[in-house]
Amino acid sequence: MKHREPVLDFSQMSNEEVAETLRNHKIGLKVEEARKIAEILGRDPTLTEATIWGIQGSEHSSYKSSWIHLKKLPTEAPPVILGPKEDSGILELCTIRGTKYGIVISHESHNAPSQIVPYEGAATGVGGICRDVACMGARVIGCLDMLRFGPIENPANKVIANGVIAGIAGYGNPLGVPNYGGDIFFNETFQGFTLVNVVALGILKEKNVIHSYCPKEAGMAGYDLIVVGKPSDRSGFGGASFASLVVDESKKDENKGAVQEPNPFLERHLFASFYDLFDILERENLIEKVALKDMGAGGIMCATVELVDAAGFGADIAVEKIHAGEEGLPPHIIFCSETQERFCFAVHPDLTEMFLEHFNVKWDLPSVAVNARASVIGKVNESGIFHVTYQGETICNAKASDITRGIRYHRPMEDPKRTFPKLKFDFPKDLTEPILSLLGSENIADTTPVSENYDQTVQGYTVRMRTEAEAGIGAPLRDEPDLSEEEKQHGFAISVAGHPRLGRISPYWQGAHAVLTSIQKVAATGAHPSGLTDCLNYGNPEKPGEMWEFAEGVRGIAECAGNIHLVDHPRDPTPFVSGNVSLYKTCSPSAVLACLGTLSNVENAIGNAATKKGNTLFLVGERPAELGGSEMAAILGKWLGEAPKFDFQQAEKELRFVIG
Repeated sequence: MKHREPVLDFSQMSNEEVAETLRNHKIGLKVEEARKIAEILGRDPTLTEATIWGIQGSEHSSYKSSWIHLKKLPTEAPPVILGPKEDSGILELCTIRGTKYGIVISHESHNAPSQIVPYEGAATGVGGICRDVACMGARVIGCLDMLRFGPIENPANKVIANGVIAGIAGYGNPLGVPNYGGDIFFNETFQGFTLVNVVALGILKEKNVIHSYCPKEAGMAGYDLIVVGKPSDRSGFGGASFASLVVDESKKDENKGAVQEPNPFLERHLFASFYDLFDILERENLIEKVALKDMGAGGIMCATVELVDAAGFGADIAVEKIHAGEEGLPPHIIFCSETQERFCFAVHPDLTEMFLEHFNVKWDLPSVAVNARASVIGKVNESGIFHVTYQGETICNAKASDITRGIRYHRPMEDPKRTFPKLKFDFPKDLTEPILSLLGSENIADTTPVSENYDQTVQGYTVRMRTEAEAGIGAPLRDEPDLSEEEKQHGFAISVAGHPRLGRISPYWQGAHAVLTSIQKVAATGAHPSGLTDCLNYGNPEKPGEMWEFAEGVRGIAECAGNIHLVDHPRDPTPFVSGNVSLYKTCSPSAVLACLGTLSNVENAIGNAATKKGNTLFLVGERPAELGGSEMAAILGKWLGEAPKFDFQQAEKELRFVIG
């Protein structure tokens, strides 16, 4: 039977009827947003169009509430090869005999899925962040995880934590990607709102970067859009919209459908085929004839519209050409499902047959997973119109720029004016018991029971594992055949930080401390910090007080990074090159940061100082008198006190002293 695309007659509906229609179709739009879409189009939208805007117009995809505040972050400095404009950022590792090598780095969250289905949610978070790195033309060389759970005394939180850890290991280990670091915290501010933030790293030569937007000639030449990987199915449909809502525990079973299904073995095969393809493109000088995006939030829809709109183009797409995993799927699900292990290329038509032969014959995707393959689904056009058909019927016809940027907000904010006094405790003369309790805290004690689940040395680049130094250290050039042994010693240090309680007291200082601590950890290894990534986990932007918390957190991050200058470039701030925003979380406002640093010789990296008997320990800098948010204050029975503060200039001096 020929498909008939439903039209959602918003213009004929009351607000209550619009809201019910959106709920029935699981479209993540507010009533006023649905009406704005009709205004933009000049007509009522089709079901597919409304679904597209519900995903692409979500906080997760469009940054519609956060975009204006993110502009405050410093993003330019000499080590930056590529800032936060595409799927991943790139920082310079080193330049050897005229060839510049870059570390590709990306940062994401999989918070809501991991709360609902811990194993699958965390596993697909790892898979997605690794694809974000691979699609830049890089070889994926590592990942990290930053985890926040409710009180460990609650059995439900233990179940979630065990599932998340198993999911990270269950994807990263078979994928063959080492885990370089992370942290884990349990406390009451995260009850019911698990945070799973992930980072991935890759290595490439600057000349081999594949961009996440179409080349300038793509419209005129009619570049082909090619989907590679798993067939489209129902898994993960509406995941981006789901990530931009407050998680309702009572609807846990209903929300499970928004969580994707992981297949790390297929992704490993895809990566091998990609690395082979990248070598061919480099050898044949074809890098500039290709653009590539991972398929995360919004699936094929999101990847294609962002590929073309970033270059000012449009696209013509036929949904029936998309390989699907089951019969009878409606076109809006085929097109917008967040099925995992997929990528989308835009390639010059002269290369199309080579691409199809590479994936379908040489690497035989159809034999690796049922219905997996590479399929041509459409073309890039010069019109700027995103035109999608199904069986000859138009199901979407809109400006690509309206889809990606049509809904933007300047949200009202209100300072809740919370104040907290300095905490005062009657400390016992004998501190043995408090100190033992502190050392035994699940937030301070040895995290080997977590990290031992992860393969930390696969690929052979690991120099120091996450428990051996303040930052994970790797030497990713060890396999480069044309380098000397000395040149192969260039490496990186990668750390993470984000105080789990401090955001409830002061979002500003929580963000500032996350920046400084991540930089300090890298400096403690002897590496020179070169750049940052962020994952910003905050509350409901529709509430002025919670929107203020987000803005304050960003302000703290921006001011600290702007005032902590690079060691090798003392006039330049520490730049951000990648990041993610995760809103509608009612946990403690939490900026979680990662810092990347470089080492000219990894053999000189410094490990943990207190591992050898007889070592002399030095304390650098004054300690703040405030105990607000600290683990000791929590052990002593209260932690809501004045936030610890620091002076940016003094912190910078101490960093330079430590690095030498």
